Amino acid sequence: MKSYKKKMILNYALLATVALLVIGLDQWTKYLVRTRLAYGSMWSPWDWLAPYARIVHWDNSGAAFGMLQGFGGVFTILAIMVAIGIIYYYPRLDPDDWPMRLILGMQLGGALGNVVDRITREGRVTDFISLGTFPVFNVADSSITVGTILLISLIWYRDILERKAAERLQSEQATAKVGEKE
Repeated sequence: MKSYKKKMILNYALLATVALLVIGLDQWTKYLVRTRLAYGSMWSPWDWLAPYARIVHWDNSGAAFGMLQGFGGVFTILAIMVAIGIIYYYPRLDPDDWPMRLILGMQLGGALGNVVDRITREGRVTDFISLGTFPVFNVADSSITVGTILLISLIWYRDILERKAAERLQSEQATAKVGEKE
């Protein structure tokens, strides 16, 4: 029992560490943009790169990637609910399932990174990463998106493995039944 408790503490430490790293990087990069780049302006290290990748200083009162502007309060509540859900669900994971724990840490950090902005910046989030014509985003948005892609990929991969194991078991059982009849 003591070993299980120790493992749970270590796993929660992983969740907290990943989430805090994401929040820290997100808030630090947003601070740099807000203090070094005038609102609405753009920076790129090389002129030729500017059409493809640039840093801009922009605010967003909607969801990730500029969707649903003006619904910042709704997204604050939603992000808090997601964070509570992750923290509630987390101990139900297998203590050895570190990929899922890492993914949930990324999603928790991303959700809370944007909540910090919404609470401290009157419902607005600082966005600054601009790639081509894609909507402007930030580190928290990236963490949520990459975490979601990894989550879907992990679930899909595990589903494939489970189906193959079930097929193998059925095949072995069918072979055993044929052997019993002979």
